[in-house]
Amino acid sequence: QVQLVESGGGLVQAGGSLRLSCVASGSILHINAMRWYRQTPGNQRVLVAAIHSGGGTNYADSVKGRFTISRDNAWNTVYLHMNSLKPEDTAVYHCNVGRWSMPDLWGQGTQVTVSS
Repeated sequence: QVQLVESGGGLVQAGGSLRLSCVASGSILHINAMRWYRQTPGNQRVLVAAIHSGGGTNYADSVKGRFTISRDNAWNTVYLHMNSLKPEDTAVYHCNVGRWSMPDLWGQGTQVTVSS
């Protein structure tokens, strides 16, 4: 089973930047999208950004203009570039790979903490 491993989280001051990475341990077939979600204690995971196999992207309103999702050409790695971070961006960030007619893949998450 292919595993997704996130990295790049950490503690940053408000206004700072981080880049999250999510690397797949092997090739993934039938990808329809790669996504980043975030989750805070007691709440459900919320979609932050997605990049689709057709090339389009979409973002949560709360991160538009500050976050950028990108991927490598092999669809092996997905990134989340986060700028102008705010304390409300504090969460565990999970990557997700959606596949046609197969279960999604999830990473274990990486903690992002933004101090005020």
